[in-house]
Amino acid sequence: MEVGGLPVELWQLIFSYLRLPDLGRCSLVCRAWRELVLSLDKTRWRQLCLGCLEHRHPNWPNQPGVEPPSWREAFKQHYLASKTWTKTMQDLDSSNCLSLFRRRKGRRRLCVGAGAEFGSLRAALAAASPYDRLVLLPGVHEEQSEVLLKVPVEVVGQGKLGDVALLASIDQHCPTARLCNVVFMPARFTSVLYKTTSGYVQFDNCNFESGQLQIQAPGTCQVKFCTFSQASIHLRSVALCILENCEFTGSENVSVTVEGCPSSDHNWACKHLAMLAKSCTASTWESDPASCPVARRDGWEESQLGPVRTCEIIVGEERSSFLSTAGAQVLVDSAQEDTEFGENLQAAKEEEEYPALHSNSSDSDLHSDNEEDAQASYKLPYQAHSLSHTLADIMDSRFQSNRLHTLQRDLKLKSLQQELQQDKEAQSLANSLQGCIIRQCLFRDGKGGIFIYSRGQAKLEGSIFRDLTYAVRCIQNSKVIMLRNDIHHCKASGIFLRLSAGGLIADNNIHSNSEAGVDIRKGANPLVLCNKIHSGLRSGIVIVGSGKGIIRSNQIYGNKEAGIYILYNGNPAVSGNHIFQGLAAGIAVNENGRGQITGNIICENQWGGADIRHGGNPVLRNNLISCGYSDGVVVGERGKGLIEGNAIYGNKGCGVWMMSSSLPHLINNQISHNSIYGVAVFCRNDDTGDYPPGQGGSESFQEEREGAGGENDPDSEEEYLAARHPISVALVELNSINHNGAAGLHVKSSEALNIIANVIHANHDGGVAVLQSSQLTRIANNSISCNSRGGVLVEADCQVELHGNGIYENSSHGIVSKGEGIIAENDIVGNHRCGLQLLQAADMKVTKNRIQSFRDYGIAVFDEAKGLVQENLIFQGRSKKSILRPISNAEDCIIQNNVLLTFKKRFDTECMLINPPARPHVEGGAPVSCMATSGQRVASITTRVDGGCHNHGSIFCTIL
Repeated sequence: MEVGGLPVELWQLIFSYLRLPDLGRCSLVCRAWRELVLSLDKTRWRQLCLGCLEHRHPNWPNQPGVEPPSWREAFKQHYLASKTWTKTMQDLDSSNCLSLFRRRKGRRRLCVGAGAEFGSLRAALAAASPYDRLVLLPGVHEEQSEVLLKVPVEVVGQGKLGDVALLASIDQHCPTARLCNVVFMPARFTSVLYKTTSGYVQFDNCNFESGQLQIQAPGTCQVKFCTFSQASIHLRSVALCILENCEFTGSENVSVTVEGCPSSDHNWACKHLAMLAKSCTASTWESDPASCPVARRDGWEESQLGPVRTCEIIVGEERSSFLSTAGAQVLVDSAQEDTEFGENLQAAKEEEEYPALHSNSSDSDLHSDNEEDAQASYKLPYQAHSLSHTLADIMDSRFQSNRLHTLQRDLKLKSLQQELQQDKEAQSLANSLQGCIIRQCLFRDGKGGIFIYSRGQAKLEGSIFRDLTYAVRCIQNSKVIMLRNDIHHCKASGIFLRLSAGGLIADNNIHSNSEAGVDIRKGANPLVLCNKIHSGLRSGIVIVGSGKGIIRSNQIYGNKEAGIYILYNGNPAVSGNHIFQGLAAGIAVNENGRGQITGNIICENQWGGADIRHGGNPVLRNNLISCGYSDGVVVGERGKGLIEGNAIYGNKGCGVWMMSSSLPHLINNQISHNSIYGVAVFCRNDDTGDYPPGQGGSESFQEEREGAGGENDPDSEEEYLAARHPISVALVELNSINHNGAAGLHVKSSEALNIIANVIHANHDGGVAVLQSSQLTRIANNSISCNSRGGVLVEADCQVELHGNGIYENSSHGIVSKGEGIIAENDIVGNHRCGLQLLQAADMKVTKNRIQSFRDYGIAVFDEAKGLVQENLIFQGRSKKSILRPISNAEDCIIQNNVLLTFKKRFDTECMLINPPARPHVEGGAPVSCMATSGQRVASITTRVDGGCHNHGSIFCTIL
């Protein structure tokens, strides 16, 4: 018979009437016939698969409407699995695999039921030989005492599932057995439906009602296409068992209990179960990390938030996916404003020439061309200071764009496959086959899904847990591996890990739970990778009571409380996650919580991107914290931590909000384009009135009340302290604070504060505003430039030390002080009004500063100001205007030994701030050294004023 003799469609029609054995024989005739047999996948193979009473739809119970990739392959797997029970130890001695299909000699078919050969199951078992098939006729079969299964047999119910009910308790004492198509109900004398302590048992297409299966090592089992209604399975030290395509409903306690370490005493079936576990892969859906922050749902229930919004940054022509459009426009505007500034600075660095910087404030628009020319005659170049490279980067829009794209590349969400390739421990866990393997099961409408304890081990793949009290509880050094599960609408947390439990939780969809999605406590230390944890009624992940864990590459969004909540000595490693659109903080660290929080994208959260309070002491490093509806980072009462290398911008509140009682170390962060202050420090009693109109203060979220559940790990404590430099005063150091909506740094503090080596540039208010400082605020070695108001404002009764700063081209005064302290060795140059003003009852020691103002006074002393003004170098500004103007009425205002410089003609644009070069000077910086040349003309120099300002007079300094 030639295939080409008939149309292919006709051959397919003929083959569709063949039985299974005939299809097998035809496929062996020739290659063309084999292709014809394979082409019947959606017709004949589908009929054979669905027509088998021993099996259900391959994707039951989770996706019964979805067809498998191959009906033939599904039927093959069903068939092979149904024969596993016959492959006993004796068969393993045979070298050929035909024993799987070999008809056993003398295998009989025994019928049990009314009018049949045997009236009861017990009677049939007494007469059965090994591997006989016992067929239970439709009806109810009840045994009044425990039934012992001493020979390997197959017990099958006749008809449809539900036609045969068996009320019995069976104790297996034989190597193997199979039960199929039977409804198990508990006998009157016990709730145990079936138990085995040594053999292998296989259940296919059965219902279990209101009872329990008990499997104890070295016994094992395989359960497929079964329904458990208020029934459960208890596994004790089982080396390997498989639960596949089962449904668990209405459990009053827990559906599956896994107790004890997997036994090393394997029975004959473990090898075959391992082969089945490797070959039968759960149906998977591909995750799409590139779509973050938009999470794919692929049939999952919608988030309570509705559609997840994207957020973008636009810099020039470039685009990335971090900031909102509004925040992007702010960046565009600021980049355009700074273009000339940045180009001039870059040219100065390349050509070793230092023309003065142009302010980007609106005041510059009021200058006439003649005034600008006149101002150019008096400019003192200062670009060669130690922080000039940082300033150049701020001004370079191309650099900002490249930095954003670098962040996008470095913080791109990794797929599970990428994580497993890089993490051998995670790969080993994902590939492990020990304990209980649960695949494509449905757990619903009950108390607990799976309980693992006392060093037990379970692997869960492709299962659904919904409407339970909790899905998985893992304690006491046990291990759980969870891959591609869907866990939602639990009344408590979705996954609990306690008491040194561990494992791998990867690529799961965890959402809409009443408590945390994942709850890690009391020394538990899991790997949590590549999950979608969202829409929870509380936090996404909670780490409490010395809990640990590695939390990496997850999408955490839309949770009602913090995306990740760390407290009571919790100490996880949190990296590479995207945490967005939460209804509270992105990450909250509270009650002595710690943690290494690195390389995360935290955006569009309603409260602080990171919120640290009450002894929280994390390391917050290299994160992108943007587009928040409140502050970027909040360090509340008694908060601590190292906040280093983060990009904090585009937030509607402050970049960093700190309480004065906190002790953070804020170092090397990029804090820009936030709507209010760049960095704000407030006292405990401050309220929302501290914010400009229309903005609200940060609030503390509701805390979970649980004491620390475990002791600190001494080794971990030593490593943690070794990585940190303890500080006794809050420290703001080496940060770039620019283009924020209010002051760059706003201080209302009752504690000491150090502000060291920051670049504070182009903020829409002043550079630094110290409004309250009952203890010393030290401002040293900062570059404070081009802010829309003054450089530094010190209000009355504040204690401040200003040392080694470069205060350049701010739109108002360089420094205005009404308080107390020291102003020493600063460069105050090119500001649009006075270089330095002392007002009201100021009491300052002003020494060794270099000051120049083009249109106003170098130093002006008003009202009752007092103190010491000496040894300052004051450069000439606009002609015919006093350089030093003391108008103070205080008796003890001493002005002496100041040096005033003027010029006989326009000087060349050579470096004037020499010996030392332009400030600030930062250790490790690279200031460009420059020498004075003969082109610089200095008048016969000095005016020295000895004595003080008296009550009814003032001393004016004369230029000689």
